[in-house]
Parts: sequence; C-alpha cells; structure tokens
Amino acid sequence: MIKRISKRVKKFWASVALLSVEMIMILGLFACSVVAFALIYRRIFLLDDESFDQRVFEGIKPFITPQNTRIMSFVTFFGKHEFLIPANLLLIAYFLFIRRHKWYSIKVPAIALSSLALMFGLKHLFGRPRPLNPILQEFKGLSFPSGHALMSVTFYGLLIYLTWHLIKDKSAKWTIIVLLLLWINIIGFSRIYLRAHNFSDVIAGYCIGMIWLFISLKLIRRMEKRNLRKIDKEIIQQPAIPQSPAA
Repeated sequence: MIKRISKRVKKFWASVALLSVEMIMILGLFACSVVAFALIYRRIFLLDDESFDQRVFEGIKPFITPQNTRIMSFVTFFGKHEFLIPANLLLIAYFLFIRRHKWYSIKVPAIALSSLALMFGLKHLFGRPRPLNPILQEFKGLSFPSGHALMSVTFYGLLIYLTWHLIKDKSAKWTIIVLLLLWINIIGFSRIYLRAHNFSDVIAGYCIGMIWLFISLKLIRRMEKRNLRKIDKEIIQQPAIPQSPAA
C-alpha cells in the first residue's frame, strides 16, 4: 500500500516538474519574442537603421545561383496561402472527421484566420516597402513583417503544439519538432535569399507569430475549460430519472 502511494506521489511530482519546464520554456520564448520585436522596431522605425539588413544581403550574395534560386523558390511555396489554405483545411477535416476532436478542429481555423488578419493589419500599419532588386519579380505588397515568417510560425508552430500533446513516443515527438523548427527557419531564409523580405522583416514575423500563437492557444484553451465546466454543471443539475418500482 505504502509503495503504491509512493509511486503515485512520484508520478504526480514528475508531471508537475514536466509542466513547469514546459511553462518556463513557453514563457521564455514569449518574453524573448516581445523583446526582440521591440528592438527591431526601435532600430528600423525609430533609428532608421537598415545597415544590418544590407549586410545580410551582401553575405548571401555569393551563394546566389540558378540552382539555389530554384530550391528557394520551391521552399518558399510552403509559406504561401496556395499551400497553407488547403493544408489548414486538411488539418481541420482530420480533427473533425477522423479524430473527432471538436476543440482541435476549432483551434486550426481560429489561429489561421486571426493570424492572416493580424498580418495584413500590421503590414498596413508599418507600411515598409519591400527590398529593392528582388530575384523574382512576383513579390508585391508591403514588407514588414514577413507574412511567410508569421504564418509559418502560427501554422507549423501549431503542428509542433499538436505533436507535443498528441504523440506519445518521445523519439518520434522530438524528431518531428526539430524538423518543423528547421523547416520554419528554412522558409524564412528563402524569403531573405529571394530578396522578398529584409532579415528584420523575417525576424519580426517570427516574433509576432510566436506572440500570437501563444495568445491564441491560451484564449482557446480558456474557452475550452469554460465550456467543459458548463457541461459538467449541466450534468450535475440534471434531475435524476425516477426508477420504476419493481413488479
């Protein structure tokens, strides 16, 4: 009996420690994102200093080749709405019809649509033009923050969140998470390589995407808990069904 209680206590404290580490990591990323965005805003819009962006472009210039350009054009597609819209729809369908998980199917469109609205709003608020001399001529619109970076963090970041909570095998979980993190960074690099965005645009997009993903998940999680409490309350308040007397 004592051994069983001891095992349960150890399991409980292990769970608490894991949650504490997870929360510290999330809050740390959130705080770093806020500070990094504030520093970028100060440098670009208050000090009007774009020298670092230009140095990054100069550093990439020796690696610009037709083959690398084709690779970067392929990579950048996975941050475009032509890919993200059907990818989000497939994810919604998966949770709605296969996993039958209502709240996960709500999280996907809620985060995707709010991220899109936030991106367009911020682009028009800051009004920063795109870099000169883009490698491809298809880039239009404003530059700050990078929509590819922001939407990549919210979409692939949501996949990381789902992987963390749904996949039990640790090696598979961490392999997927590391690959998704690398992919987010490669997409961001493709935008700088193609001169669709400045380095600061991409980093700002990452920061805002991280901040918004954190806020969105917290809000949806709070709604989920409130809904569950409401359902539990309704179940408790339901009158008991009288049983018919035995014949």
